[in-house]
Amino acid sequence: MHAAEREKVIVEALQGTGFVTYRELETLLDASPATIRRDLARLEEAGTIVRVHGGAKQAEGTQRPAPVLQLAGTPFDQSINRNMAAKRAIGAAAAARCEPGEGVMIDGGTTTLQMCPHLAGLGLQVLTNSLHIVNALLSQAGTRILVPSGTVFREQNIILAAAGEESMPRFHAPKLFMGAASVGPQGVMQQDVVLVAAERRLIDRAEQVILLVDSAKFASGSGTIVCGLDEVDVLVTDAGITPEHAAMVKAAGVELVVA
Repeated sequence: MHAAEREKVIVEALQGTGFVTYRELETLLDASPATIRRDLARLEEAGTIVRVHGGAKQAEGTQRPAPVLQLAGTPFDQSINRNMAAKRAIGAAAAARCEPGEGVMIDGGTTTLQMCPHLAGLGLQVLTNSLHIVNALLSQAGTRILVPSGTVFREQNIILAAAGEESMPRFHAPKLFMGAASVGPQGVMQQDVVLVAAERRLIDRAEQVILLVDSAKFASGSGTIVCGLDEVDVLVTDAGITPEHAAMVKAAGVELVVA
């Protein structure tokens, strides 16, 4: 994560209470204490924050009306219909890996959403940050739904916390199902650093990371790295994946499932 990206995360973390702790910043930024101190020093010199014991607070006079919170990347309603046939097949294949009665985490996304019709009758406990997924599961009487606390980002209809593990229920799940903006040799990428921080918290709670991406995601641009391919256990995609990309996935020790 570049310095400018870290500073953006720090400023966003202050929006709620006006204060953020060093511990919260370490969780959000995945950076060393020395790096965080340098970031805070730059922001303090710019008059954005004031360093205090245990963390930082918003500088006086910088309070503004709360901005409209938006995530970088394509809004949900613009991406939902892209490659829909592939996404439905991927969702069905991913849902088949769920065991009756188990707890799972499903990260928000247009591909992970396609799992929902296939989860009825399994009696799952589902932790999700997506209001779209919550809505899709509400009609399933046997599915228990948990959500984290945080801010709703309307364009993606997703709940994200600016900082801290306290936003997450005390819930551990064997499997995390997540999507990505793009996938390459560098790893799994997203386009917004706040989303990256939230997904890292989910990854840290999971025993198995299952990535759902249609084959077009292998050819798309760059982004902020969520994790390396070596942190992914299973990758579910469609038959459009090229032999070169399939070889890349397998070389990283990832189980490749073609739906």
